[in-house]
Amino acid sequence: MRKLAMVSTALLLGILNLVPYVFAQQPGLEVPLVTPGPGWKPCPRCENPAHIADERQKMNVDTHPFDPQDLSGVWGYEGVKLNVKVRPPFTPEGQKLYEAMQKLVNPKDSDTFNSGDPVAATCDPLGFPRDFAFNYGFEMVQVPNRVFQFFEWSHAWRTVWTDGRKLPEDPPVQRWLGYAVGRWDGDTFVIDSSGFDDRSLVGSAPVDPLFPYSDQMKLEERYKRLNYGLLQASITIIDPKVFTKPWTTTATVQLLPNAEIGEYFCVPSEFMRFNERQTAPSNGVPEKGAK
Repeated sequence: MRKLAMVSTALLLGILNLVPYVFAQQPGLEVPLVTPGPGWKPCPRCENPAHIADERQKMNVDTHPFDPQDLSGVWGYEGVKLNVKVRPPFTPEGQKLYEAMQKLVNPKDSDTFNSGDPVAATCDPLGFPRDFAFNYGFEMVQVPNRVFQFFEWSHAWRTVWTDGRKLPEDPPVQRWLGYAVGRWDGDTFVIDSSGFDDRSLVGSAPVDPLFPYSDQMKLEERYKRLNYGLLQASITIIDPKVFTKPWTTTATVQLLPNAEIGEYFCVPSEFMRFNERQTAPSNGVPEKGAK
């Protein structure tokens, strides 16, 4: 027992001695920010955590004055993962859709582009609410009668109309990002949306659980600026065809005061070439033109 205690103590001391070394290896302010030139800002994921913390400290984001009805800014870093722990049970129809989806989609294979995930397999758009959960940062821009929400992933944007129009009851065309209208409820910006193209999926990153939805899905999002640098965001998925009750996820996202949305496209030609050179050979298929 004494020997075991001595070994455990030695291991603990060794780990503690390594802690400063491990932390010293994390990228920090010594890593220069790469921008196109003076006056340009890095993209959300082009800053490491040390740079983000430094910029937030310089801006005094916790005490900086702000207008609670102004959501302008670049927010988030890795999206808001949906809370699968509170996902409601499927309806009988939803269970059938889920089982059918599972035969086609295997998130664990997403990195090899063999998952059946329409994003990883064929460069399809993320759609919504997946853009909400899997963004690489988003920007809110408010103008008269509408709010734009720009997403770095796929360089996409939504138009949220605030001119008083209602959601279309039977839209002639389903959309990847749906139809969206917004209103202020006190200091909370509420977005209602519907009319979604059901070729997308509900979920976050490719390796996270994915779920189907139907053309009956409606969403309610609520955004509340808690202070200058912190935004509370929630999304409620309402799909009576798939889920037995509404499904809500609530989280907070940080302002990135020294960032601007960059480009992050899924380029079909690059995607195809990657498959030819990397994915296919790894599965035993010779690269085209290879001897």
